[in-house]
Amino acid sequence: MINNVVLYIDYKIHIMNNNESKILLVDDEPDILEFLSYNLKKEGYNVFIANNGIEAIAIAKKEKPNLIILDVMMPDMDGIETCHVLRELPDSKDVMIAFLTARNEDYSQIAGFEVGADDYINKPIKPRVLISRIKAMLRRGNTVKESSTNQAEMGGIKIDRERYLVFKDNVEFSLPKKEFELLDLLASKPGKVFTREVILERVWGADVVIGDRTIDVHIRKLREKLGEDFIKTVKGIGYKFEF
Repeated sequence: MINNVVLYIDYKIHIMNNNESKILLVDDEPDILEFLSYNLKKEGYNVFIANNGIEAIAIAKKEKPNLIILDVMMPDMDGIETCHVLRELPDSKDVMIAFLTARNEDYSQIAGFEVGADDYINKPIKPRVLISRIKAMLRRGNTVKESSTNQAEMGGIKIDRERYLVFKDNVEFSLPKKEFELLDLLASKPGKVFTREVILERVWGADVVIGDRTIDVHIRKLREKLGEDFIKTVKGIGYKFEF
Protein backbone atom coordinates (compact mmCIF):
# COMPACT_ATOMS: atom_id res chain seq x y z
CA MET A 1 0.00 0.00 0.00
CA ILE A 2 2.82 2.41 0.92
CA ASN A 3 4.64 1.61 -2.31
CA ASN A 4 1.48 2.37 -4.28
CA VAL A 5 1.12 5.72 -2.53
CA VAL A 6 4.76 6.59 -3.25
CA LEU A 7 4.34 5.69 -6.91
CA TYR A 8 1.17 7.78 -7.11
CA ILE A 9 2.90 10.78 -5.53
CA ASP A 10 5.89 10.41 -7.89
CA TYR A 11 3.48 10.28 -10.84
CA LYS A 12 1.64 13.41 -9.66
CA ILE A 13 4.91 15.27 -9.17
CA HIS A 14 5.99 14.21 -12.68
CA ILE A 15 2.74 15.54 -14.15
CA MET A 16 2.89 18.77 -12.13
CA ASN A 17 6.45 19.45 -13.27
CA ASN A 18 5.51 18.84 -16.89
CA ASN A 19 2.47 21.08 -16.58
CA GLU A 20 4.82 23.95 -15.85
CA SER A 21 6.20 23.56 -19.38
CA LYS A 22 4.32 24.99 -22.35
CA ILE A 23 4.97 23.45 -25.76
CA LEU A 24 3.89 25.06 -29.02
CA LEU A 25 3.47 22.68 -31.98
CA VAL A 26 3.55 24.22 -35.46
CA ASP A 27 2.61 22.14 -38.51
CA ASP A 28 0.22 22.49 -41.44
CA GLU A 29 -0.86 18.84 -41.24
CA PRO A 30 -3.78 18.36 -38.78
CA ASP A 31 -3.07 14.62 -38.35
CA ILE A 32 0.48 15.31 -37.18
CA LEU A 33 -0.66 18.03 -34.79
CA GLU A 34 -3.31 15.72 -33.33
CA PHE A 35 -0.85 12.84 -32.93
CA LEU A 36 1.87 14.97 -31.30
CA SER A 37 -0.59 16.86 -29.11
CA TYR A 38 -2.13 13.62 -27.84
CA ASN A 39 1.22 12.12 -26.85
CA LEU A 40 2.51 15.28 -25.20
CA LYS A 41 -0.70 15.84 -23.25
CA LYS A 42 -0.43 12.27 -21.98
CA GLU A 43 2.91 13.29 -20.49
CA GLY A 44 1.25 16.23 -18.77
CA TYR A 45 2.55 19.05 -20.94
CA ASN A 46 0.52 22.17 -21.64
CA VAL A 47 0.21 22.06 -25.44
CA PHE A 48 -0.66 24.79 -27.93
CA ILE A 49 -0.99 24.28 -31.69
CA ALA A 50 -0.59 26.47 -34.76
CA ASN A 51 -1.13 25.66 -38.44
CA ASN A 52 1.45 28.08 -39.84
CA GLY A 53 4.24 30.44 -38.90
CA ILE A 54 2.05 33.52 -38.60
CA GLU A 55 -0.22 31.81 -36.08
CA ALA A 56 2.83 30.47 -34.24
CA ILE A 57 4.32 33.94 -33.74
CA ALA A 58 1.02 35.29 -32.40
CA ILE A 59 0.64 32.39 -29.96
CA ALA A 60 4.29 32.60 -28.87
CA LYS A 61 3.87 36.29 -28.03
CA LYS A 62 0.78 35.55 -25.94
CA GLU A 63 1.63 32.26 -24.24
CA LYS A 64 5.45 32.47 -23.99
CA PRO A 65 6.09 28.71 -24.44
CA ASN A 66 9.14 26.92 -23.08
CA LEU A 67 9.60 24.93 -26.28
CA ILE A 68 8.49 25.44 -29.89
CA ILE A 69 8.48 22.54 -32.36
CA LEU A 70 8.37 23.69 -35.97
CA ASP A 71 7.83 22.02 -39.33
CA VAL A 72 10.01 23.41 -42.13
CA MET A 73 7.63 23.29 -45.09
CA MET A 74 4.53 25.38 -44.32
CA PRO A 75 2.39 27.83 -46.34
CA ASP A 76 2.48 31.62 -45.86
CA MET A 77 5.63 31.53 -43.70
CA ASP A 78 7.93 28.51 -43.61
CA GLY A 79 9.65 27.21 -40.49
CA ILE A 80 13.03 28.79 -41.24
CA GLU A 81 11.54 32.27 -41.54
CA THR A 82 9.32 31.67 -38.51
CA CYS A 83 12.32 30.69 -36.39
CA HIS A 84 14.22 33.77 -37.58
CA VAL A 85 11.32 36.07 -36.59
CA LEU A 86 10.91 34.35 -33.21
CA ARG A 87 14.60 34.85 -32.41
CA GLU A 88 14.20 38.57 -33.06
CA LEU A 89 11.47 38.86 -30.40
CA PRO A 90 12.71 39.71 -26.88
CA ASP A 91 10.44 37.13 -25.20
CA SER A 92 11.45 34.25 -27.46
CA LYS A 93 15.14 34.83 -28.13
CA ASP A 94 16.01 32.24 -25.44
CA VAL A 95 13.10 29.84 -26.00
CA MET A 96 14.09 26.32 -27.05
CA ILE A 97 13.18 25.82 -30.72
CA ALA A 98 13.36 22.51 -32.58
CA PHE A 99 12.54 21.56 -36.14
CA LEU A 100 10.59 18.33 -36.63
CA THR A 101 10.58 17.67 -40.36
CA ALA A 102 10.99 15.14 -43.13
CA ARG A 103 13.62 17.40 -44.73
CA ASN A 104 16.93 15.76 -43.87
CA GLU A 105 19.32 17.46 -46.32
CA ASP A 106 22.47 19.00 -44.85
CA TYR A 107 21.67 22.44 -46.26
CA SER A 108 18.22 22.36 -44.65
CA GLN A 109 19.70 21.46 -41.25
CA ILE A 110 22.38 24.15 -41.56
CA ALA A 111 19.73 26.73 -42.46
CA GLY A 112 17.75 25.73 -39.39
CA PHE A 113 20.69 26.06 -37.03
CA GLU A 114 21.81 29.32 -38.63
CA VAL A 115 18.50 30.99 -37.73
CA GLY A 116 18.83 29.85 -34.12
CA ALA A 117 17.29 26.37 -33.82
CA ASP A 118 18.38 24.29 -30.83
CA ASP A 119 17.60 20.91 -32.37
CA TYR A 120 16.72 19.36 -35.72
CA ILE A 121 14.68 16.14 -35.59
CA ASN A 122 13.90 14.05 -38.63
CA LYS A 123 10.53 12.44 -39.27
CA PRO A 124 9.44 9.75 -38.78
CA ILE A 125 10.31 9.37 -35.11
CA LYS A 126 8.85 7.08 -32.46
CA PRO A 127 6.76 8.88 -29.80
CA ARG A 128 8.92 7.70 -26.88
CA VAL A 129 12.09 8.85 -28.62
CA LEU A 130 10.53 12.23 -29.35
CA ILE A 131 9.41 12.58 -25.72
CA SER A 132 12.96 11.81 -24.61
CA ARG A 133 14.36 14.48 -26.94
CA ILE A 134 11.80 16.99 -25.69
CA LYS A 135 12.67 16.31 -22.06
CA ALA A 136 16.35 16.78 -22.85
CA MET A 137 15.65 20.10 -24.59
CA LEU A 138 13.54 21.36 -21.71
CA ARG A 139 16.28 20.42 -19.24
CA ARG A 140 18.80 22.40 -21.30
CA GLY A 141 16.38 25.30 -21.55
CA ASN A 142 15.90 25.37 -17.79
CA THR A 143 19.62 25.31 -17.07
CA VAL A 144 20.82 28.76 -16.10
CA LYS A 145 24.20 29.51 -17.57
CA GLU A 146 26.36 30.55 -14.66
CA SER A 147 28.78 33.38 -15.21
CA SER A 148 30.73 35.59 -12.83
CA THR A 149 29.87 38.59 -14.94
CA ASN A 150 27.44 39.54 -17.68
CA GLN A 151 30.24 41.03 -19.74
CA ALA A 152 33.66 39.97 -20.97
CA GLU A 153 36.25 42.05 -22.77
CA MET A 154 39.50 41.04 -24.44
CA GLY A 155 41.57 42.23 -27.37
CA GLY A 156 39.05 44.82 -28.53
CA ILE A 157 36.17 42.30 -28.35
CA LYS A 158 33.44 42.92 -25.78
CA ILE A 159 30.72 40.34 -25.12
CA ASP A 160 27.51 41.47 -23.46
CA ARG A 161 25.86 38.23 -22.32
CA GLU A 162 22.79 39.94 -20.91
CA ARG A 163 21.83 41.60 -24.21
CA TYR A 164 23.32 38.99 -26.58
CA LEU A 165 25.50 41.68 -28.17
CA VAL A 166 29.12 41.71 -29.29
CA PHE A 167 31.28 44.80 -29.81
CA LYS A 168 34.51 44.97 -31.80
CA ASP A 169 36.38 48.25 -31.40
CA ASN A 170 33.09 49.76 -30.17
CA VAL A 171 31.21 48.61 -33.28
CA GLU A 172 28.07 46.69 -32.29
CA PHE A 173 27.18 43.27 -33.74
CA SER A 174 23.93 41.41 -33.07
CA LEU A 175 24.74 37.74 -33.64
CA PRO A 176 22.36 34.82 -34.14
CA LYS A 177 21.93 32.78 -30.96
CA LYS A 178 24.24 29.89 -31.85
CA GLU A 179 26.97 32.15 -33.21
CA PHE A 180 26.86 34.15 -29.99
CA GLU A 181 26.98 31.04 -27.80
CA LEU A 182 29.87 29.61 -29.83
CA LEU A 183 31.88 32.84 -29.53
CA ASP A 184 31.05 33.13 -25.83
CA LEU A 185 32.24 29.57 -25.22
CA LEU A 186 35.55 30.03 -27.05
CA ALA A 187 36.20 33.44 -25.46
CA SER A 188 35.39 32.14 -21.96
CA LYS A 189 38.91 30.62 -21.81
CA PRO A 190 41.28 32.34 -24.26
CA GLY A 191 44.01 30.01 -25.48
CA LYS A 192 42.13 26.85 -24.51
CA VAL A 193 41.44 24.43 -27.35
CA PHE A 194 37.81 23.34 -27.46
CA THR A 195 37.34 20.06 -29.29
CA ARG A 196 34.52 19.70 -31.78
CA GLU A 197 32.82 17.24 -29.41
CA VAL A 198 32.89 19.73 -26.53
CA ILE A 199 31.60 22.53 -28.78
CA LEU A 200 28.73 20.35 -29.98
CA GLU A 201 27.77 19.39 -26.43
CA ARG A 202 28.09 22.87 -24.92
CA VAL A 203 26.48 24.87 -27.73
CA TRP A 204 24.03 22.44 -29.35
CA GLY A 205 23.59 19.83 -26.60
CA ALA A 206 24.63 16.19 -26.38
CA ASP A 207 21.25 14.99 -27.66
CA VAL A 208 21.36 17.03 -30.87
CA VAL A 209 22.51 15.45 -34.13
CA ILE A 210 23.82 18.01 -36.62
CA GLY A 211 25.72 17.90 -39.89
CA ASP A 212 29.53 17.78 -39.84
CA ARG A 213 29.81 21.21 -41.45
CA THR A 214 27.59 23.07 -38.98
CA ILE A 215 30.42 24.15 -36.64
CA ASP A 216 32.59 25.14 -39.59
CA VAL A 217 29.80 27.30 -41.06
CA HIS A 218 29.32 29.12 -37.74
CA ILE A 219 33.08 29.66 -37.34
CA ARG A 220 33.29 31.05 -40.88
CA LYS A 221 30.46 33.49 -40.22
CA LEU A 222 32.09 34.68 -36.98
CA ARG A 223 35.36 35.28 -38.81
CA GLU A 224 33.57 37.22 -41.53
CA LYS A 225 32.12 39.56 -38.90
CA LEU A 226 34.96 39.81 -36.38
CA GLY A 227 38.04 39.17 -38.53
CA GLU A 228 40.36 36.21 -38.98
CA ASP A 229 42.65 36.96 -36.04
CA PHE A 230 40.58 35.81 -33.07
CA ILE A 231 39.42 32.25 -33.74
CA LYS A 232 42.19 29.79 -34.57
CA THR A 233 41.76 26.33 -36.05
CA VAL A 234 43.67 23.51 -34.36
CA LYS A 235 43.76 20.97 -37.17
CA GLY A 236 42.07 17.67 -36.36
CA ILE A 237 41.04 18.83 -32.88
CA GLY A 238 38.91 21.96 -32.74
CA TYR A 239 39.12 25.72 -32.21
CA LYS A 240 40.49 28.28 -29.75
CA PHE A 241 40.14 32.03 -29.12
CA GLU A 242 43.27 34.18 -29.09
CA PHE A 243 43.96 37.91 -28.91
